[in-house]
Amino acid sequence: MGLLNNICRKGAKAPSGFLTDLSFFASLRLGGISLLAVLLTLSPAFTVQAQDAPAENWPQFRGNHQLTGVSQSQVPATLKQLWTYEAGESIESSAAIVGSTVFVGSQKGELAALNLDNGSVHWKYSTGNPIGESSPAYSDGAVFIGDLGGMLHAVNARDGKRFWAVKLGSEIKSSPVVYGDRILIGSYDEHLYCVSNRDGSVIWKFKTNGPVHSTPGIASGMAFIAGCDEMFRAIRISDGKEVFSVSSGAYTGASPALRSGMAYYGTFDNEVLGVSLGQKQVAWRYEHPQRKFPFYSSAAVTASRVVLGGRDKLVHGLTLNGKTAWTFTTRARVESSPAIAGGRVYIGSNDGRFYVLALTTGAKLWEFNAGAPLSASPAIANGKIVIGSQDGRLYCFG
Repeated sequence: MGLLNNICRKGAKAPSGFLTDLSFFASLRLGGISLLAVLLTLSPAFTVQAQDAPAENWPQFRGNHQLTGVSQSQVPATLKQLWTYEAGESIESSAAIVGSTVFVGSQKGELAALNLDNGSVHWKYSTGNPIGESSPAYSDGAVFIGDLGGMLHAVNARDGKRFWAVKLGSEIKSSPVVYGDRILIGSYDEHLYCVSNRDGSVIWKFKTNGPVHSTPGIASGMAFIAGCDEMFRAIRISDGKEVFSVSSGAYTGASPALRSGMAYYGTFDNEVLGVSLGQKQVAWRYEHPQRKFPFYSSAAVTASRVVLGGRDKLVHGLTLNGKTAWTFTTRARVESSPAIAGGRVYIGSNDGRFYVLALTTGAKLWEFNAGAPLSASPAIANGKIVIGSQDGRLYCFG
């Protein structure tokens, strides 16, 4: 139990060209919770329709509220390295991309805004504490990110100046998710927090029985988290009340991907779970027949595949009912969470390589040797892919 706990714990006006899809962000400017969200919350039926990341933007961890890890962007069939950025220390945070700007955090304790086209620096913001796996989220001219000192920061996307910062109990590895005028984020003080995106004031906090490493997935007016307390929970965003919970049977460091009324995530008990949100129960469990290793990577989910990395050095491609479609072998554990675009899977491995795989078969289409572990997850927008490495380099391919 102690070992598993340690593993779980590890676990305004914008710059020129900054926004290219104002309609996408219009919904994020709504104050409060929409009537539709409330009605969906009260409905016993769950019809989670994933809104995959638009071609121009990847505004948060996994690209969208449902954490599907899927982009509508058209990525070149043949990739080349476009540029690198030296952050100075390890990058485990996954980037956000909005228009032509990249936001990324590092263990140096810096949130940087870069030009997507050439990697030039717009600005750097010092958090005062290292940034671990918490990934930035953009909404309405502000960028939000958590750090390992337990601070949640709101930064002006135009110039990198602080709007506000608030202490949330303990270290933060969860990534913020913006929902209307609220931010949902987990803390290692065992709470899921809902704070105002205007001033960081706490609207409510929900107590679990373990560190909240998971980034919440959002659908039907609820936040869904898979926890280090071995529970999968649905929490109503309007008031912070638990609607239901399902036992995962194991510690969970991954975040749930939501699609078509299901949640998908891996556990430290070497399983991948498909949870039915409507039936409020585990619909299926997948376990590799020979290799028994934990899953730390968060899944990417399309209409036909569930894809995630394992500490068994494999990338697993599953059908939506939990059957093996394919596996791909790397040379080290895979903690990076995959991103999918145009029928291709993009994923890093701790073997230092960035892989491109065919979604349907898992066949390797391309690889790049970064020379250092890639545990961060790729972000995709505007035909480009950005991923950080543990030697402090941020790579852009296109």
